[in-house]
Parts: sequence; C-alpha cells; structure tokens
Amino acid sequence: MAFMATFSYAKTVAFGQRAGMLAAVAGAALVFAGTGAFAAEPLPWQMGLQPPAGTIAEMADDLHNLLLVVITLISLFVLGLLVYVGVRFRASANPVPSKTSHNTVIEILWTVIPVVILVGIAVPSFRLLYYLDKTADTDMVIKITGNQWYWNYEYPDEGFAFDSYLVDEEDLQEGQIRLLSVDYPMVVPENTRIKLLITGNDVMHSFFVPALAVQVYAFIGRTNEVWIDVPEGGKTYYGQCNQICGVNHAYMPIEVKALPADEYKVWVEAAREEFAMNETVPVIGDPETIVLASAE
Repeated sequence: MAFMATFSYAKTVAFGQRAGMLAAVAGAALVFAGTGAFAAEPLPWQMGLQPPAGTIAEMADDLHNLLLVVITLISLFVLGLLVYVGVRFRASANPVPSKTSHNTVIEILWTVIPVVILVGIAVPSFRLLYYLDKTADTDMVIKITGNQWYWNYEYPDEGFAFDSYLVDEEDLQEGQIRLLSVDYPMVVPENTRIKLLITGNDVMHSFFVPALAVQVYAFIGRTNEVWIDVPEGGKTYYGQCNQICGVNHAYMPIEVKALPADEYKVWVEAAREEFAMNETVPVIGDPETIVLASAE
C-alpha cells in the first residue's frame, strides 16, 4: 500500500503549502478545469491527485477520498473538544478543580469508537489490497529494470528490450514535457491488463506512475510483481523514480504511452527491427513467474 501512503502525503503537503493562497488556487483551478480530466502529468497549482486511470487507480482514489473525510472529521472533533475543554474547565470558571481520575463510560467510548473507525477503514483497504494481488489474470508481461539513471523495458512475448532515457531540455520537441518526456517510452495497448516484473541493477529505485496508481520498488537481486489495467483510449501517462537513487535521481522519468490495438501491433513490428540487437532470453526459474534477462 506504499502508493496510497505517498498519495495521501502528497495531497497533505500540497494543501498545507497553499492554504494561505486560496484565492490564487481558485483562479488556477478555473484555468485548468477544462484540461484536468485529460491530465496524466502534474499541473501547476494542482491540489488533488491526478485523474485515476484504470480500476486500481479508481479504487485507490476512492479510498484516499474516504480517508480524507474520516481524518478531517476526526481532526474537527478533536479541535472542538480541545476548545470546549479549554473554555469549560478554565481556571476562572473552576476555582476548585475536579478530582475525578476515572470515567468508565468515557474510557469505553474512546476505546470502542477508534476500533469501529479502524474496522470501517480496513474493509475497503483489504478489498484494494487483495485486488492488487490478482497478477495472474493479465494479458501481457513487461519486465522493468531500474538503472542509474534510466529504465530498461523488456517485452518477453515480443522478444525485444530497450533503454529509456530522459530527453534533454535542449532536445525537446513540440508536445514533449521538460523532465518527464523520454526518448523511448514504455508503449502498451489500451484496455489491457499488464503484469509488471520490476527489478534493479544497482541501487534502490521506485517505479511510480500516479495516474495508474502504481509504485513498486526496484531492488537488485529481487523481482517485484504488480499489475496495472490501462483503460481504453490512447493517452500518455507520466511518472518518475521517487526513491532517492543518486545524483541524477531527478532525471529518471517514466513515460507510458497507451495505443489502440492496431497501432500497438504496428509499433511492435517496428520495435522488433529497431531493437533487434536487444533480444531477450529466458532464465531458468519459477514457471509461475518467468523472469527474463537481456541477451549478452
């Protein structure tokens, strides 16, 4: 559930930083109201999460919104209780303080109510957690390897692999985004469930694409498994390595490009030729989770 913690933290920080600039935020919200629904990258003055893409992201977004309501109500209740206690039991109004040390009803309530709240939160949390574990019901596999400081994408079923580097600012083309666009994005077919096998070659990295609600750590010598469901519609989703991995950590973006099925087939044929020297070979291992490595 690491990505949910990251989502909640990011929204909390953004809210705190912009609390004193409410008017400016409201104006910016109007500016981006027309494009927010199509955004798959961070936007200036963005307050909330990126629009969710796929069932996992939608469930994570719903859980985040539920937790935001719960924590807001709890915070308001505690604040109101503190104000009430401060006024009701101030020294001037109570020259002779109460000597009560225990109250059975209150102690039962402050034990039972938090338990009920946590059980209520646990139901959707476990539902999402077990949904994330359904990696067997996928249509294709992509192996992702984190390196200092770029990503390598292997398509075992298609038999090729390639490296993906940040596009330098002076080389940006029209439509490309500074610090987010790459030379070779991870291309996937739309409306597809994809298993991701994520590992590392050196230090610890993190594959993080907010719109798809995926964040998985990349360790050397270990392969983590997760899945995403790319919704219908050609679209580009941006992310970054969000694990501090060295001096060029900020220059390790992720670009996931979803294409219609027919366009994806054309891309695969072209990629087989372009990356012909990067064919993949199977490594002996667990038949349930076949890990592939690049041919030397």
